[in-house]
Amino acid sequence: MNKLNHVAFIMDGNGRWGKKRNKGRNFGHLNGVKTVRKIVKSSIKLKIPVLTFYVFSTENWKRPQSEINFLFKLITIYFKKELNNVVSNGIKINIIGQINKLPSKLRYKLKDVVKLTKKNKKIIVNLAINYGSKIEIVNTLKKLRNKKKITVNSLNKNLYTNNLPDPDVLIRTGGHKRLSNFMLWQLAYAEIYFLDKLWPDFNEQDLKKVINNFKKVKRNFGSI
Repeated sequence: MNKLNHVAFIMDGNGRWGKKRNKGRNFGHLNGVKTVRKIVKSSIKLKIPVLTFYVFSTENWKRPQSEINFLFKLITIYFKKELNNVVSNGIKINIIGQINKLPSKLRYKLKDVVKLTKKNKKIIVNLAINYGSKIEIVNTLKKLRNKKKITVNSLNKNLYTNNLPDPDVLIRTGGHKRLSNFMLWQLAYAEIYFLDKLWPDFNEQDLKKVINNFKKVKRNFGSI
């Protein structure tokens, strides 16, 4: 039976979920946050050590400014309201991505959250914000440019996810079958599950189905 160390999520379908209900894309994002909270709670119960959520990509800056502003405000308000609960539930928050390019209010709040949760050990939750895998790899190679020899190990140690296991499972909701510049290096041997269900509708039962399937999969890693 396969051991599950890390599950990554591409949370697609928030905007479409809101529009289907004639309440707009932002309503979908609001409910998407509720789903994140439920899945973190379920993952603690299921004893999954690490989660990574693709929150905002380097390509998402192409979206309407009003939607971007709403997303950033939503994250800031969430942590203002929920930080005490995050800390008391033993959740360690990491931010992966180019945080210095985010608005100052959001940046300071995220740094505060990371600082206040750094000793928590029940579960690690990575939030990929202003994240792009290609830029991550390029920046890692820049760090290593003066090294005589670049190895897989040295590159791993300089990624945003250093000291963490690579994802065993990637779950993408929303019906699209692509990686969208997300953890391209780290997902090399992940089991990938594309679900038609939109992210706000994703639930614990869906997560359990994926986990049960993963545990039975034969993982060869290049062997027979």
